[in-house]
Amino acid sequence: MAEPKHPVRTVDRTLEILEIIQELDGTGVSEIADRVDIGKSAVHNHLSTLANREYVVKEGDEYHIGLSFLGLGAYARNRTEIYDTARPEVEKLAADTGELVNLMVEKNGSGIYLYQAKGENAVQLDTYEGKRVGLHCTALGKAILAFRPRDEVADVIDEHGMPQMTEHTITDRDEFFEELDRTRERNYATDREERLNGLRCIAAPITDDNDRSIAAISVACPAHRVSDERFERELPDAVLGTANVIELEHNYS
Repeated sequence: MAEPKHPVRTVDRTLEILEIIQELDGTGVSEIADRVDIGKSAVHNHLSTLANREYVVKEGDEYHIGLSFLGLGAYARNRTEIYDTARPEVEKLAADTGELVNLMVEKNGSGIYLYQAKGENAVQLDTYEGKRVGLHCTALGKAILAFRPRDEVADVIDEHGMPQMTEHTITDRDEFFEELDRTRERNYATDREERLNGLRCIAAPITDDNDRSIAAISVACPAHRVSDERFERELPDAVLGTANVIELEHNYS
């Protein structure tokens, strides 16, 4: 993402404060001041302004993200073309598999969870709609990157790196490109406890007419509960079928 020619420092600082509050799931003035390296009075002025517009709320000595962001987030999500097409298919796949189903898009080299649906046996995770994660350590991210040009993938790695999330995370560039080649050949990606220990995922890309990924859909389930047979045959077939339906409806409706 290109840097602005004339950034407004006050706006940048405000957004930084909001990101810190979200990252820490609520925090106080002193913690924020230490993180952004400005005085407590300046932090308080930012927070007071945000609280007045209900973008943050104060609970005791801590500030949390306010509900005013909910309307903005829902509006942004609804403007994403793939959302309306994919939502009913995501919900159907969750009902059919009984698991957690995710829809992800890529923005500026990160993965953003656009929508989630939970089946009756869905695992409870740290993910939520709007959460950003690295593309290298998720089946969703690998499904997206496998259907992007190699130089574009290299740029993503150069900018964001390949931090190790678990002992199973792929952190070697050559190994990662081999993984993307396998993903493209079979048309789906796997995550074998690469972002979270105990979690396995199957994801398929959703591509446009030019075979470029625009999103990905996944099924996530606990490693101890999914058999190899289900993980390697049943779930890939289900995810691929759903991705195909979404592609057809999105590209040709």
